Amino acid sequence: MSAVDNPYVTIVLPCYNEQDHVIDEVERICAAMDDSGYTYELLAVDDCSTDETLARLREAEPRFPHMRIKAFHRNGGSGTVRRIGTQEARGEIVVWTDADMTYPNERIPELVQILEKDHAIDQVVGARTSEEGSHKFLRVPAKWFIRKVAERLAGQKIPDLNSGLRAFRKSVARPYLRLLPPGFSCVTTITLAFLSNQHDVHYMPIDYAKRAGKSKFSFVSDAYRYILQVLRMIMYFNPLKVLMPVALWLIGIGLVKGVFDMVTELFYIRTNTITIFMTGLIIAAVALLADLIVRSRGDS
Repeated sequence: MSAVDNPYVTIVLPCYNEQDHVIDEVERICAAMDDSGYTYELLAVDDCSTDETLARLREAEPRFPHMRIKAFHRNGGSGTVRRIGTQEARGEIVVWTDADMTYPNERIPELVQILEKDHAIDQVVGARTSEEGSHKFLRVPAKWFIRKVAERLAGQKIPDLNSGLRAFRKSVARPYLRLLPPGFSCVTTITLAFLSNQHDVHYMPIDYAKRAGKSKFSFVSDAYRYILQVLRMIMYFNPLKVLMPVALWLIGIGLVKGVFDMVTELFYIRTNTITIFMTGLIIAAVALLADLIVRSRGDS
């Protein structure tokens, strides 16, 4: 079996309407990997592009013997591309990146080298040192807020929650692939899945360039999906972190208000006080039940 059939590294490259620069990105990745000495395959997945992206890839295929092309017949989203690409990856190490010229893909061998040298690390993330995306004045505070929520719930510092450049061990990621949503929040999901299950994640600072072409990021809908996915993932792995603080606050408020009512109303407790207290108890019961389900599930 040749190195192409049995590579050490698989680079999953989602491609959607990237006709003007996709070949430049393929050349940059292949040149870096050829120089690195690692055996590899570049899995370029066309997500049903409406331009000439697939045609450009097909035309250039003979020039890149390590490139394998997969074409979707309908648009599935970047998360779907990364999930299916990872499932079909032949390499032990899987790399995710983008084809929009934003990430320093010439540094992919550095991510792989960190995993190769330190077997305690299961994922290496390219942590961006700047924000060059569209709607920058909105994206920066929104991403900061979402990252802080994730850090609070995950219980550790996360320099970059949703970087698209990362490398990880396929064997570790396999159980979590079914959790990946179809959109951009898939990168958030794989980060939280690793952190919530005590898999070590290493962050390597990288530069982040202005994207080539038109951004597919929608600020309102994608920001909403990011925060929803953070809460969903923590609920999936550690529901007590989300529910129990709310329950304890409500119970505490109910108790304090109950004492206040008894003092001011001559031992009469108002209905809203009882409602607050009982709501806290119900949420606490749900939290304990959810935690019991997680512990008995056997996949975390």
